[in-house]
Amino acid sequence: QVQLVESGGGLVQPGGSLRLSCAASGSFFSINTMGWYRQAPGKQRELVATISSGGSTNYADSVKGRFSISRDNAKNTVHLQMNSLKPEDTAVYYCSAGVVTASFPREYDYWGQGTQVTVSS
Repeated sequence: QVQLVESGGGLVQPGGSLRLSCAASGSFFSINTMGWYRQAPGKQRELVATISSGGSTNYADSVKGRFSISRDNAKNTVHLQMNSLKPEDTAVYYCSAGVVTASFPREYDYWGQGTQVTVSS
């Protein structure tokens, strides 16, 4: 019923920038909080940034000041602008969205397939 598709990942040198995008499609009443998580090899998935439907944002301490999350409600998309990238940022990045649908009238978290971000010289 709901699909999330990420794009924009790739290989970038340390200090470089990447912009990730995530588009939601399907049948739903509303999309509440959207966010980005990441998982590096051998580590647990961790929160990177979230943004509410009203635009309030939260960031992990490790990315604060370097990353910026934004959303376009009309297009059902969320973006993550990543600047001053470090090798430690290398991970698979996942898009998430809290969605309310007719078949399940409670907020349910949906996840995308993930996109690889590699920071290396």
